Amino acid sequence: MENSVDRSPSPSYPVSAAGNALRVVRLLHELDELRVMDVADRLGVARSTAHRILAMLVFEGFAAQDRHKVYRPGPALQAIRGSQAAPPPDLITIAHPHLRRLADAVRETTHLMVLDGNGTRFLDGVEGPQALRVSYRTGTLLPAHTTSGGKALLATLPADRLRALYPNGLPEDRAKTPKDFESLMNELVTVRRHGYALNLQESERGVHAVGACVRDRTGTAVAAVAVAAPSVRCTRARLTELSRPLLATAQDIGQGL
Repeated sequence: MENSVDRSPSPSYPVSAAGNALRVVRLLHELDELRVMDVADRLGVARSTAHRILAMLVFEGFAAQDRHKVYRPGPALQAIRGSQAAPPPDLITIAHPHLRRLADAVRETTHLMVLDGNGTRFLDGVEGPQALRVSYRTGTLLPAHTTSGGKALLATLPADRLRALYPNGLPEDRAKTPKDFESLMNELVTVRRHGYALNLQESERGVHAVGACVRDRTGTAVAAVAVAAPSVRCTRARLTELSRPLLATAQDIGQGL
């Protein structure tokens, strides 16, 4: 899916904790090394709080501590930084306000993602306000051909590069995904014609999504944005409606890059 369906409202306090953790991930990305005192000073929190945040990032693989007690990017963060379409350092910072405005406008969850090999790496997201909603999946890697944003990015690649991503054909792990590489190629023709891609319960049962490519001012495809919603209230026709504000958001983000 673009994400799993979450039926309970989010309490307010984890949002602040998650925000601080994401800020530290961003600092690690930009600075390459951090100490507990650096995090405490940057976030304006106690050193004990900074230590807990860093310990959590180590546990999740986003940070690693060396023998001098210096924290550096961990394997999960390195995977994002080393993705095939490496995002500009300020991509998340520029995109996040647009993701939030889009989520508020359409009342559904929004995602920001990039290609990582033949996968889609989720970089950021904003949950929709409704009780029954799709949750965000920051840091998650899913097969690109099963996500709307992934398809939108695959559609920007030339045929030879696409084939190089799938030397053994498509993995047969999802019943509703294209059955073979040629089926995917045919679907990507439609994506190019419409300017957006659909995910109809392909990455997770019960979730529909629509995704569009983000291009920077030079026209280079750097990321994708998507809107994801429970399929029980989001028909294919609704996805087509959502594509209009989605495409506008993708263009707005690109103008800032």
